[in-house]
Amino acid sequence: MPGYTTSPEAAATPISPLYPWLRLAIALLFATIAGVGMWSVAVVLPQVQTEFAVARGVASLPYTFTSIGYAVAGMIMGYVADRVGIFVPLMLGALALVVGFVGANFVHSIEQFMVLQALIGAGSSVAFAPLLADTSLWFTQRRGLAMSIVASGNYFAGALWSPLVEHFSHAHGWRVTYLGVGLFCIVSLVPLALLLRRRARTAPVVAPANGTRTPAVRALGVPMPGLQLLLMAAAIACCVAMAMPQAHLVAYCGDLGYGPARGAQMLSLMLAFGIVSRLSFGWISDHIGGLRTLLLSSALQGLALVLFVPFNGLVSLYLISALFGLFQGGIVPSYAVIVREYFPASEAGTRISAVITASIFGMALGGWMSGAIFDWTGSYRAAFLNGIAWNVLNLALAGFVWSRSKGTRRLLAAA
Repeated sequence: MPGYTTSPEAAATPISPLYPWLRLAIALLFATIAGVGMWSVAVVLPQVQTEFAVARGVASLPYTFTSIGYAVAGMIMGYVADRVGIFVPLMLGALALVVGFVGANFVHSIEQFMVLQALIGAGSSVAFAPLLADTSLWFTQRRGLAMSIVASGNYFAGALWSPLVEHFSHAHGWRVTYLGVGLFCIVSLVPLALLLRRRARTAPVVAPANGTRTPAVRALGVPMPGLQLLLMAAAIACCVAMAMPQAHLVAYCGDLGYGPARGAQMLSLMLAFGIVSRLSFGWISDHIGGLRTLLLSSALQGLALVLFVPFNGLVSLYLISALFGLFQGGIVPSYAVIVREYFPASEAGTRISAVITASIFGMALGGWMSGAIFDWTGSYRAAFLNGIAWNVLNLALAGFVWSRSKGTRRLLAAA
């Protein structure tokens, strides 16, 4: 296809030029279905809080456990995918989702629910970082766009599942809804995983002369471990900020008197615009690189967070939710693009998963922190200000890496 090339890394045997795009479509569908695990818990938070009679901070812990399970399993599955391919992680993820959602129907305490939410998060994790890394191996040109398309599955999931889970949990209760989601996962995800069982073949990696840094990283003057840690720290900071509206928008709308249904609609709207954002910033990253894309998207996310502070009217919240989704969707995929620009392809699964793990820990920390700040202050205003501060930290870290990147794109082009 003109303008799109299949990576030689994926050329284990001759393949049709259309195969990577067919594979991309299947991966997107898998990610959309498996992504339910990260969004359902935010929607049922008010019902869970009422049923178990706990404070908002405690009721936020299942979201935190979901994020922790997502983060830890994502890193492990990325490592596994580098060594045996993506099929095994996808099957394990499908199994974890089924056990978690079905098992949640029978919990008797908030602690039991937390444990199963961690398992649900682990199941959803394979549909993001490991799948992003696998997709990156099938493309060279338009790699950023392809990775952003897969990453959009996370937001397709939010836009699709948030209103569905809210509707069915309101009509039948969150337990029955979770049971239905678990059964749907088993009949849909396993066939899709089978379609993705073909493994990409990465080219052998030749160690750089100094044994520690690739040419691109040498251009930054930063050792590979140092760059990895900087990216992980930046990912934590941006996602602490990102978690505030994503994890608490439904509860926030309930506190303002608009009701959880309005909040679920706003969350769905936010994630729908996040899809547009991810596709747009994926295209942008193919033209300006991952670092500049990260800076642009992070700055815009900070602007949207600032708007949440003075405006809390119903129409204003719908508009700001849409803006927040449109601005922040490109942040997390840009880290994956940066990793593929600066690190060897054979390490893509491990390194991308490490950065995504850090971002999910940031989401977990942000989700809990916002709930705790609400319990402490009685409102979400301070929680939004806390998110803004973390966003500034993200900009500072990303700006430092960018300031060291002079000449890197020229060196990469020459290589």
